[in-house]
Amino acid sequence: MILPMVAEGLRFAAGDVGIIHGIDLTLRAGGPTLVVGPNGAGKSVLLRLLHGLLRPTGGAVRWALPEEAARRRQAMVFQRPVMLRRSVLANAEYPLRLAGLDPGRAMAALERVGLAALAARPARRLSGGEQQRLALARAWAMGPAVLFLDEPTASLDPAATRQVEAIIAAIAGQGTKVVMTTHDLGQARRLAEEVVLLVAGRVNAVGRAPDFFERPPSAEAAAFLRGDLLW
Repeated sequence: MILPMVAEGLRFAAGDVGIIHGIDLTLRAGGPTLVVGPNGAGKSVLLRLLHGLLRPTGGAVRWALPEEAARRRQAMVFQRPVMLRRSVLANAEYPLRLAGLDPGRAMAALERVGLAALAARPARRLSGGEQQRLALARAWAMGPAVLFLDEPTASLDPAATRQVEAIIAAIAGQGTKVVMTTHDLGQARRLAEEVVLLVAGRVNAVGRAPDFFERPPSAEAAAFLRGDLLW
């Protein structure tokens, strides 16, 4: 297991602009952790810091395994996934080959997300929802212990969103720790076991999803759930 992951005093600045301000956060094994908060709160930057795509300008992220070993057990899917200029199947096989894993996992992953019939189609000709499902299949095939998802349904219609949410729930159900940002409180209610509220680059509240929504743990959390502006 690579969890728990502990972020201590995590900071990030772009030039003179501070974005993440001294975050302390622990991720443990279990159901999905949903990171919510207003636009500009730093949700996407936080995920990139935790995954190692950005280096913090202060503080540290520590895993239960050494950094390189932990990196190999993670994957990340972005709001707008990058599709290679090749078929759906080849897109799913590519990271497996890079990692020295059996490319035969790719077709099984496509079957799980409902894309096996489109395996020969150019990936860039898929719809937005199909591309996101392919990105999830590509990550799922790697067998990550932790999967970071950065607003994976933000640009999708309701039907595509339901399909993607079902895939995320299935991935989590197989034991992968899902850490996901969203601006959709309904989605957080449907998927989250734990909720982290980020406000102005700081963790304002953390709690089990039922408690967070029924008994907001801070005044800012209550205001956010009402739809009030936090600044």
